[in-house]
Amino acid sequence: MKLFVDTWGWVAVADRRDPGHEAATEIFQRARRSGGAITSNFILDETFTHLFKRRPFEDAWHFATTVVQSPFIDVQQVTEARFSRAIELRKQFSDKPRISFTDLSTMAIMTELGISDILTADRHFTHVVLGFRALP
Repeated sequence: MKLFVDTWGWVAVADRRDPGHEAATEIFQRARRSGGAITSNFILDETFTHLFKRRPFEDAWHFATTVVQSPFIDVQQVTEARFSRAIELRKQFSDKPRISFTDLSTMAIMTELGISDILTADRHFTHVVLGFRALP
């Protein structure tokens, strides 16, 4: 199972008080056992910004360093080509203005790598009809 982890997924895994913690952690652990998880530098930017606002510094720092040092997490870069693809997707989905540019860059990466499963609460991944499956 190739699993892309979105910002919501990381925040839910990192914060035991999050209502989605248990489900997100179970899905993440299953992906870890079957080869690991994929995310992007843009997603981690959002995640770390959110966690450092929400959690005590030491908790957020521990989570951030664990993620970036983990051999089970493949952090994909939003390259110039992927950024350009995200711009194309922004135009393609002009009728869906609430999709963030970070999520569009995620869609570009997922499409390029042939990933369909994403750990997220953002249902617009399924609304774009690109074959994505939002978990949980």
